[in-house]
Order: sequence, then structure tokens, then C-alpha cells
Amino acid sequence: MTIDFQGTHFPKRVMLHAVFFYVRYPVSYRDFEEIITERGVDADMRH
Repeated sequence: MTIDFQGTHFPKRVMLHAVFFYVRYPVSYRDFEEIITERGVDADMRH
């Protein structure tokens, strides 16, 4: 199965990292935003 990431807001590696954290750890959006910001990804999830 292949997932098409065309038209997404973030790169594929960021999306997969987000899914990993969502499934593995009980983190809120605020916590997740802080985690990926610490890793150098500019992600403002407050749209």
C-alpha cells in the first residue's frame, strides 16, 4: 500500500513522525507542536 503525500502541508517525514507520536504516546496538539519545534520543524498548528 502506497500513501500519496502530494498536496500536504508538511513533508512526508514530518507527517510520518506525527503519526508515530500520535499512535505511540498520549500527547496533545500543544505537546506535539513543542516536540517537533524542538526538532527544528516550524509547525504552527493554530489555524
